[in-house]
Amino acid sequence: MLLVDADRPEPVRGGARELAVFLTPEPGAEAKEVEETIEGLLLRLEEFCSLADMIRSDTSQILEENIPLLKAKVVEMRGIYAKVDQLEAFVKMVRRHVSFLEAHVLQAERDHGALSQALRKWLGSSGLPALGNKRWAPVAPTFELPVLYRTEDYFPVDVGEVMP
Repeated sequence: MLLVDADRPEPVRGGARELAVFLTPEPGAEAKEVEETIEGLLLRLEEFCSLADMIRSDTSQILEENIPLLKAKVVEMRGIYAKVDQLEAFVKMVRRHVSFLEAHVLQAERDHGALSQALRKWLGSSGLPALGNKRWAPVAPTFELPVLYRTEDYFPVDVGEVMP
């Protein structure tokens, strides 16, 4: 702080005043800069709040609309999974029946078809006219058809589902 004597001349006092004004900070410029910074922060805060509100509304929309749809799809998929399980069981059962029938067909071919034809060819080529012209009528053992499945027993047909 400058002490100003009353004895000193006026130019010293004037210089001291000018120096004091020069060294004193101007509050208007600094305050304006602080206000602009605060305005920018408030603007960003408002944008953040609006973004948070938008996320909240989207979340509530998802919870209210999409979750019930997903639950309905899960229930629908459980029904489809049950039908797929039934179909797999049906395919296994059909596979067993096909294997069984195939074994019976192979046995029947071995018993009747291949042997009698080979025997006829052999006798026909042997040169014995009496045996070659004679027709062999092998007695066929009776064949019983195995008990098969009915598809309707496993997959009931609804009237509405039947396609024309």
